[in-house]
Amino acid sequence: MIDAIIILTFIVVGATLGFHSVELLPFSALAQVENLEGLRWVTTGFGSLIGVGVGLAAQTTYRRAESGIKKLPTDVLFSRSIGLVLGLIVANLMLAPIFLLPIPSELSFLKPTAALLGSIMFSYSGLSLADTHGRTLLRLINPNSMETMLLAEGTLKPAPAKILDTSSIIDGRVEELVNTGFLEGQILVPQFVLQELQNIADASNDQKRSRGRRGLDILNRLQENYPQRIIIHPADYDDVATVDAKLVRLAQDINGSLVTNDYNLNKVASLQKVQVLNVNDLAQVLRPVYLPGDSLDLKILKEGKEPDQGVGYLSDGTMVVVEEGSPFVGDEVPVVVTSALQTSAGRMIFARPRMSAPA
Repeated sequence: MIDAIIILTFIVVGATLGFHSVELLPFSALAQVENLEGLRWVTTGFGSLIGVGVGLAAQTTYRRAESGIKKLPTDVLFSRSIGLVLGLIVANLMLAPIFLLPIPSELSFLKPTAALLGSIMFSYSGLSLADTHGRTLLRLINPNSMETMLLAEGTLKPAPAKILDTSSIIDGRVEELVNTGFLEGQILVPQFVLQELQNIADASNDQKRSRGRRGLDILNRLQENYPQRIIIHPADYDDVATVDAKLVRLAQDINGSLVTNDYNLNKVASLQKVQVLNVNDLAQVLRPVYLPGDSLDLKILKEGKEPDQGVGYLSDGTMVVVEEGSPFVGDEVPVVVTSALQTSAGRMIFARPRMSAPA
């Protein structure tokens, strides 16, 4: 929307200047023009075309500046803003006496020229000083804040905001990550994700309805326990159709991290250079590693495909095939790991009951 506004503004300005530029022509030239209104429309058209070119250049410059500002760390952006404001204040204080000097009318253009050049010069000086002494400036603003001091020294970097998608909320493990402190920083729940959760909770399918209500209950608990960290973000994108595309767009706009369990969303976001925190990947990394000879207590739930085999599962869902385990179906028995196999579908562990394991 802002792109169209910028271009249209320059088109209108160019057309207006072209329309009135006829009045700047010498009187002798105007006297030779037979159709003055036609000439006005021609200069208006040329002015509009020039406005389109200038508007496109201004729109490109604006987008580049916006992209550069979004990539700046918060502390640098804050210190530069203060430096810019201080530079403009100093410029106005220094230039005020100039406007009181008596200047001939022929040189009246010197006052606005001096004001413009002075503002640019002092603004640049303020930005340069902010880059050099910004850390000290942060300490002066809040000297009693340990976090501010660490930020000022560069020891602590602010954690990017975490954006939760629907799958990670319904999964529920994100709640434990927040409770244990492994998920730090601000946690954002976009309004369109909340709407999707509500739609799932209102679904006619019982399974979908229970999943949606579970997600809403988890969000309510998180908001009660961490009211300062859990924020419902109002951003929405009417020009984007899907929730996944909106999540990626929001993460790019605020330079945040996306928390999800969705495999496809993970791939799409990674391709667009968005940092993704996948809870399934974390669970995979944190799975316990059992080596041959390790012992564990396992409940054998069913018989295996081969005779005398029993099958049980670890708490993370890893299948354990127990040789000579079929007589113990329904019981929890100590087993000894004999080998482990990694397949494309996951990991599988082979074991046998401890009492029958060879010494």
